[in-house]
Amino acid sequence: MSIQFEQQGRVAVATLDRPKALNALTLEMVRSLQRQIGAWESDRLVHAVILRGEGRAFCAGGDIRAVHASRNHPPGPGDYKTELFREEFQLMRHIHRFRKPWIALTHGITMGGGAGLSVNGSHCVASETTVFAMPEVFIGSFPDVGATRFLGRTPGRIGLFLSLTGARANAADAMYLGWARYFVPQARFAALTEALATEIADVDAVLARFGADPGKSRLASLRPAIDRCFGQDSVEGIIAAVRSEPGEWAKQAVAAMEGASPLSLKLAFEVMKRGAGVEIEEALALEYRAMMHVIADPDFYEGVRALLIDKDQKPRWTHSALGGVGEGEIERHFENLGGGELRFEPDGSSENTHARSRRP
Repeated sequence: MSIQFEQQGRVAVATLDRPKALNALTLEMVRSLQRQIGAWESDRLVHAVILRGEGRAFCAGGDIRAVHASRNHPPGPGDYKTELFREEFQLMRHIHRFRKPWIALTHGITMGGGAGLSVNGSHCVASETTVFAMPEVFIGSFPDVGATRFLGRTPGRIGLFLSLTGARANAADAMYLGWARYFVPQARFAALTEALATEIADVDAVLARFGADPGKSRLASLRPAIDRCFGQDSVEGIIAAVRSEPGEWAKQAVAAMEGASPLSLKLAFEVMKRGAGVEIEEALALEYRAMMHVIADPDFYEGVRALLIDKDQKPRWTHSALGGVGEGEIERHFENLGGGELRFEPDGSSENTHARSRRP
């Protein structure tokens, strides 16, 4: 079993258990987690849910290798990649609207779907080893799993910066961005779990007692420069602005964007623009529509091949430069899917009351 479920006193615990694969989410894992948290949500003996990862990573995202393996199967019902994205996005919405505290104890790689599993919940806890990132533009895709919402709600233009460069955020950055609600040293995770399981106390009171100071955020200090550069009205304008900016961060940002898929950069820019200020359902529906077009694009499979399959780190993108990506090509990714659109059944819930105060 790739996820272990157990109940410890007042809390239920789910442990992602694919350490050799950095706990990358398979369709089976998504379905198991969705079923189990549905049961826990209605169980009066469960007062909160803890999610954690086995090994050196919390979760590296979705199992993109499996998606790549299904590349020749047409999208639609019964197609692995279609069902993985659809059900993963539904899981993200469930986590965000979960009616009990959702406590994600993050460590190590917390990227892509791993960020979705943690940041979308009510109580994301970062540790000294946590590394958040949304690096999808390097595999011919764009930040998804609700990232349109949680990237869009970061201070200034930092969300767009993270989307286009795949830059990493540590615990101090995550606290500044509003992604993590608490910083707890990883060595104290076991004691924290025990306290949550045994103490009849408010979850926030327990977490605050274990909380520590993560230090200063690098991204906070870079915000004026990031806002200046990433406030441009096009990807080309952003890259030109960053090129003229001093500092190592600017060199790294330019190098990152130069290595990304030109199509993905423009698509990620447009998704962030269209998704400004939306709630989780609108964000996921927008992302799903674009994603169904992405998985029909050659860039996605070429990016996965170059980075994860052959690992030659030399993707041959459809376009060699941003100038080759036409407006119509981007617009095509937002064409209505008809009966294939992602829709959510009303569940009678409003914004998770536990999550309400955590956003910047």
